[in-house]
Amino acid sequence: MVALKPARKALLLGLALSLLGGCAHADKGPGSLPYKYWRLGFLAPDYMEVWVETANVEDIRGQEFFHVGSGTASVHLPKDGSGNASGWRKTWGKGRYVNGADLPKRLYVRWQSLAEPQTYSTTLEIPERARQLMSERLEKPCQTSEYREALAIGLAPGGVIRGWVMSTCGSPTEVFRAQAEVEPKGPSQGKTDGQYALPLEPESRTYIEQHGIPYGSW
Repeated sequence: MVALKPARKALLLGLALSLLGGCAHADKGPGSLPYKYWRLGFLAPDYMEVWVETANVEDIRGQEFFHVGSGTASVHLPKDGSGNASGWRKTWGKGRYVNGADLPKRLYVRWQSLAEPQTYSTTLEIPERARQLMSERLEKPCQTSEYREALAIGLAPGGVIRGWVMSTCGSPTEVFRAQAEVEPKGPSQGKTDGQYALPLEPESRTYIEQHGIPYGSW
């Protein structure tokens, strides 16, 4: 048997350890993210329909991800009028995973509040507490999740914004509240001559006619 020189033995040992380390962290995401990717979702109070025009993310490494959210937000529309537009439902919201992004630092969002109607936009500074909660392993992991890998954004009439982090199990944790400004260019940056993306669903229209919009309840 040929004896290996000490330097060569050290090189081979280091290579083996690095390969083992790579296998151990196969599910780790970029940078400080302890999982592959996190999810961005949008929701609205019952009957208060929302159309997200765009959502752009900047992560803690300064990378920008454009148009990572668009379309209708998650909203509950009971046909029998039994919904309640005051408050929020516990849901991830409608959205997608932000592949390749580290933990979020900023979020720009522009949306149409179809219930009013009105268009809002803002840049949100994601607090450090949110990133800490997203990177901490749950004390009691469930079968489908070990981390709070979802950032849910609630959008309500009047430009009210709420943010939660959550996992597939357990309760959401609120991490911020914010107030957006009216977008001066109107819907679709003025490219649609003031026309909004979608008409209200009949259930939403009936609810608003009967109960109004509960400003101040979010």
